Amino acid sequence: MDAQTMKRIRVLFADQLNLARGKYIPEDFAQGGAARFCIGTYAVTYARNIVDAPGAGVLEGLPDIEAVFDPASYRPGWEPNTQIALGDVHMHHKPSPLCGRSALKKAIAAWKAKGLNPMIGLEGEAYIFQRGENGEWVPYDTPGAFVYGTGPFTDPAGLIDEVWAKAQEIGIRVESFNSEYDSPQFELTLGYTDALKACDDFFLFRQMAREVLYKRGYLLSFLPKPIAGIAGSGLHVNLSFQDKDGNNVMADATGRDQLSDLVKGCIAGLVHHHESLSAMLAPIVNSYDRLQPGALSGYWANWGYDHRGVAVRVSAETGKAARIEHRLGDCAASPYAAVAAILNAAYLGFEEGYDLQPAEDGDGIETINTTTRHVPASLGEALGYLKKDTAFTDRMGQTLIDNYIAIKEAEIEEVAGKDAAGIFDYYAPFI
Repeated sequence: MDAQTMKRIRVLFADQLNLARGKYIPEDFAQGGAARFCIGTYAVTYARNIVDAPGAGVLEGLPDIEAVFDPASYRPGWEPNTQIALGDVHMHHKPSPLCGRSALKKAIAAWKAKGLNPMIGLEGEAYIFQRGENGEWVPYDTPGAFVYGTGPFTDPAGLIDEVWAKAQEIGIRVESFNSEYDSPQFELTLGYTDALKACDDFFLFRQMAREVLYKRGYLLSFLPKPIAGIAGSGLHVNLSFQDKDGNNVMADATGRDQLSDLVKGCIAGLVHHHESLSAMLAPIVNSYDRLQPGALSGYWANWGYDHRGVAVRVSAETGKAARIEHRLGDCAASPYAAVAAILNAAYLGFEEGYDLQPAEDGDGIETINTTTRHVPASLGEALGYLKKDTAFTDRMGQTLIDNYIAIKEAEIEEVAGKDAAGIFDYYAPFI
């Protein structure tokens, strides 16, 4: 049986670098519901250097882990005769503390214990590149692109049409696509749904879209600042909660000056843990080129009503669409770890009754009236804040955090001394 007719399963899981680790296995072999991997996937940087990171078993012979999945829950793949199995990482027959998807499930369970089901909408931004005369990556030629652009002047080769069609084919609901602030930048928004499905969808969508366009000869780059001097790309996380009857509990609780205790607590938690969240949601050296004052990127530790110059925006929409939006992150982050971090910070704010500072009424560009706190100047500084924030790291899982920090500190050393082109070349194949 050749590769064109063989039915196979592509087993995938996201590691701490948001790489889609996986294996192709025959469908009959996949009935066992697990695929084995080396735990060394949690011991390497983007440059494939091995780091003795906590929990990664480097000095213990690099033992096996398993990606455990449900054979009854395969998802359609975008390659011929291939279905997708999304796995949770297990070791010694129990969930591994390194698994971001398991960390997200734990964060969801904490909210569900309060009778609240987290609902998430993810908005990603990305640039498209094409090959230049010398084989280098250059910006995709979009002669008539502008923010909220659509049609052939913003996408002459129909690349976004192809990604949308493939997303529909594999059961991922698109809410909207459009060109963004700079050309050739695009905003890619997926359907609002429960937290785990939202992250599963975004993880698969990002991988699918990059692979589909790469086969066409293009690079879809989710780097937060792939080109110096123009707009950065973020990951905006929209959050609300449903009660046991499926009602949005924020429906009547996000109006100006009438926030519920739940909404106040969530916002307060996200603002309180702002610096630590940056380490998880802005996870690469290049992230901090995007996170600058006046860039409308979630730089400041503040919040506001329908305000794009703050870190936590209370949407102007009400009823079923009422929500808060966290604007700090970028798509280099694993959606599982990013959303788990947001849910955990929000949980701490609500559970511990953090005080909420006033809503920002400055313009967010030249004037900030409610805070002097902001994201750290670098990934290294952000990791320093993360190490000290024990309330937050305890909720995330200390082994996951310690492993992540070790890998990221090694990454910082690898990137040190590189110019902008060198940093792009380091990250671009993976993000």
